[in-house]
Amino acid sequence: MADTAVFATLDGRFVASELARGPWDPAAQHGGAPAALLMRAFERLEAAPALTLARVTYEFLRPVPLGELAVNVSVARPGRRVQLLEGSIATPGGEEVVRARALRVAAADSGGVTTAAPPVPPGPQHGRSRSLAPPHGLPMFAPDAIEVRFVAGSFGGGPATAWFRLRQPLVAGEVPSPLQRLAAAGDFGNGISATLSWDEYMFVNPDLTLYIERQPLGEWICLQSRTILAEAGIGTAESVLFDERGRVGRATQALLVARR
Repeated sequence: MADTAVFATLDGRFVASELARGPWDPAAQHGGAPAALLMRAFERLEAAPALTLARVTYEFLRPVPLGELAVNVSVARPGRRVQLLEGSIATPGGEEVVRARALRVAAADSGGVTTAAPPVPPGPQHGRSRSLAPPHGLPMFAPDAIEVRFVAGSFGGGPATAWFRLRQPLVAGEVPSPLQRLAAAGDFGNGISATLSWDEYMFVNPDLTLYIERQPLGEWICLQSRTILAEAGIGTAESVLFDERGRVGRATQALLVARR
């Protein structure tokens, strides 16, 4: 599987390989794979040099299947300082499985005033490689396409901090961009900071929002994550995102929490 990418291209569409598979359904993708693919499409939309992606929100409408998919993006609201982008992923039959909206805004002109950044967690060289045994016994997005190194906590142990790096190309023949790497990692917050048993519960996120404060650098993205379970309410997962230089943004997820 060393030469396999998460997605291959086919006549203007994409074909998801086994490397896109998630932990909940052997026929469905992990959310990080389609999130990164839509990020790639948003990056390729023509934009003024002064505009940069500031926020991307994904709605996972249905399980995203392995196999052939169509990706479409457009500028919903043009502008010189703020633009709204829309995107979707659909099956060959036209069923929409992911919907996304993104904001591009002009870089901040704050007169040199910035907010003090939190300390960067210990780097990936200090981490411990950890992975969950695939519940279905098949290749998965993590660890087969993406490497996970914990520097605090572990899977299923509550709040955790871990570094993520794509092991394989997102799209065959391409080097993933830093934002594609960020999107691929950003969907793992609920997984690494789970407070409930993987064997007894599912905690699936029907959405993901990434706030991007600056362009990340390098291959590694860190998530400092915690899951919050409100009594008789909704579960959420919150993650602060880092590269090896410092904080780059935040990720939030709403969770469907239920017994298996």
